Amino acid sequence: MTEFTPWPSLFGGGLIGLAAVLLMAFHGRIAGMTGILSGLVPPFSHDWSWRAAFLIGAIGAPALLVSATGVSVPFESPAPASWLVAGGLVVGIGVYFGSGCTSGHGVCGMARLSPRSIVATLVFMASTAITVFVVRHLLGG
Repeated sequence: MTEFTPWPSLFGGGLIGLAAVLLMAFHGRIAGMTGILSGLVPPFSHDWSWRAAFLIGAIGAPALLVSATGVSVPFESPAPASWLVAGGLVVGIGVYFGSGCTSGHGVCGMARLSPRSIVATLVFMASTAITVFVVRHLLGG
């Protein structure tokens, strides 16, 4: 069972939107995590410094919040670790062929009314719904 957390979710979504707007305003770049990370893999992008800073902030800010407040977000998965790795690989392949991820297409692309991003996001969401239905109702997970 998933706990419903509307206020923290709204606040977190607002921060994601603010980060996307600020990155576009100050650097003219889309805040898609896949594109940001790809510039940190050799051969490095010429603008690797802001990419590294963005990634350090994305990891460091939650770590700082946990250390400052003592509040952590528990994570547990009923799926075996091998399923999580396989799922990550499938998502990585989809990101490659879809030319982006949910942050680039779903947050930034849809905000720009990009038809390609709207279609990509619809495919992400439909795939997710089908996967959850199959795993929970057909496979009994």
